[in-house]
Amino acid sequence: MEKTTSKKDLKAFRKETREWLDANCPASMREPIAGPEDVYWGGRNSEFKTPDFKIWFEKMHEKRWIAPHWEKKYGGGGLDRMEYKILTEEMTKLGCRKPLFSFGLSMLGPALLKFANEEQKIKYLNDIVDAKIRWGQGYSEPGAGSDLANVQTKAEDKGDHYLVNGQKVWTSYGEKADMIFCLVRTDTEVPKHHGISFLLIDMATEGASTRPIKLISGKSPFCETFYDNVKVPKENLIGTPGQGWDIAKYLLTHERQMIGGIGETHVPTPVSDVAKKYLEVKDGMLTDNFLRSEIAKFEMDEAIFDMTIERVIDEAKAGNNSGALSSFFKYYGTELNKRRYELFVACQGLDGLAWEGEQFKNGAIAKQFCRTKGNSIEGGTSEIQLNIISKRILGLPSR
Repeated sequence: MEKTTSKKDLKAFRKETREWLDANCPASMREPIAGPEDVYWGGRNSEFKTPDFKIWFEKMHEKRWIAPHWEKKYGGGGLDRMEYKILTEEMTKLGCRKPLFSFGLSMLGPALLKFANEEQKIKYLNDIVDAKIRWGQGYSEPGAGSDLANVQTKAEDKGDHYLVNGQKVWTSYGEKADMIFCLVRTDTEVPKHHGISFLLIDMATEGASTRPIKLISGKSPFCETFYDNVKVPKENLIGTPGQGWDIAKYLLTHERQMIGGIGETHVPTPVSDVAKKYLEVKDGMLTDNFLRSEIAKFEMDEAIFDMTIERVIDEAKAGNNSGALSSFFKYYGTELNKRRYELFVACQGLDGLAWEGEQFKNGAIAKQFCRTKGNSIEGGTSEIQLNIISKRILGLPSR
């Protein structure tokens, strides 16, 4: 049973938390994140970008606030949901970055907590918190994107290990991942949803390789991942054989929430601030009536989305939430982020289209504008999310 904290204790906890964060979070760790390379991902070969990255990670790790809501035996801080909410609020107020960005924290960890055995939880959850492993996700395949249950990567039971053969695609940062949580087919004689298992694969194993996929932005955050007779120990199976689809669905709810909220954690500058910098202002207001109206609409929608996320998080922690709501977050959050960068470009005019040059931060806005289009595809397309919302949240008939 989760512990509960009195209002008096919560007030004291908030004060102590604010004071601790203010005293320990370096100034550079309160600046907006410039992009995915401007964070600490951890991993076997990881390096801290600056001394402040190291200081901030080590301070939060010592405080047990890398995963503050996990149990202490799993490397967490044991905070209850109200304490965790307060910590999140105070970090947001001060602009504190997360000390560690990890698919282990945002996606794999919750799945392990629900489906892994105790030995696996102790091992992998503590490794996640200690930033020892950088995780990748092996879900999509050339013939299994939105129809994820069609995965064909095969894992043959060889007694003490599985022999894995197949290919994954759109593997985010696959070339940098130490290990990958992967959907594999272990049974071809049952309906496709029932023949899938969930394996943890070490990318240092012989036969595992990656190849980058170049995007319109010019960068390659995605990879194709190949498995050629890769031996995977039986103890790397999470859950039971054939339980992979249930684990996959559960993990996808966390992935979709993460993607849906990405615009709220990676925003370089508020839209209104960019508008004031590039557009004419008179009596404290933008003189461009159309853009002023569009920015106002966007920032109201953004505020409402933030409040909705807070409300649903509270409901989820209280056990009163449908997993299908992650599709709402994913759909609305990604569409909102596309609007954000369309406004950035509109406010900056030709400067917003610049692709290179230090004065344009090497085209950061234009490249991120292009990247946002992928947000509405990865993790399930917007069309798929709307189908889920219509059926599982609104209860509409299929036809």
